[in-house]
Amino acid sequence: MFTLLSHTSVLAKARVARMAGLLMLISALQGCAVATVIAVTAGATMVADRRSFSKQIDDQRIEFNAHNELNKQKALAKNTNLHVISINGTVLIVGQAPNSYLRDLAIKTIQDVPNIVTIHNQIRISSTTAITTQSNDIWLTSKVKSALLASSEVNAKDVKVVTENSEVFLLGLVTREEANIVVEITRNINGVSRVIKAFEYI
Repeated sequence: MFTLLSHTSVLAKARVARMAGLLMLISALQGCAVATVIAVTAGATMVADRRSFSKQIDDQRIEFNAHNELNKQKALAKNTNLHVISINGTVLIVGQAPNSYLRDLAIKTIQDVPNIVTIHNQIRISSTTAITTQSNDIWLTSKVKSALLASSEVNAKDVKVVTENSEVFLLGLVTREEANIVVEITRNINGVSRVIKAFEYI
């Protein structure tokens, strides 16, 4: 996942580069060639996704464009730690900002990105998280995903799991019954401090 950090992030640059390459590829190719190339790179994940193929591409564009706009704001790039995730046009923005001004600036910066349907603002007013906290978040995400994979009641591929400072955010196209099951599984994972839903119900 792309992360906008207060210091230069190799991971962030790599994500931008990959996304830029994807969008350039989409622009350069047409018709079946696009579907063929993307299918090779994305594998079965995109096929199994409940979103249409075009919506998946739209979400990738949204994330790329949102992060690009955030990077243009020097105050945000220098002082915040933000993640933007889009599922079917439902955008979740999480992370930390030192004050409400920068938090609001982040929302204002991305709100005009094309194809966004709604924005869930989950930016916390606090200092940026330490590397140890970020590592723990990665571990918690893997634990939640593993628990969902082990469940016979939900398809883990339908749920996007994002962890920020031990808070777990859940996105995806799910039924209300599936959402309740996913929340119940997640909240019982040791180390999870809070579960926040950003689902789109089908």
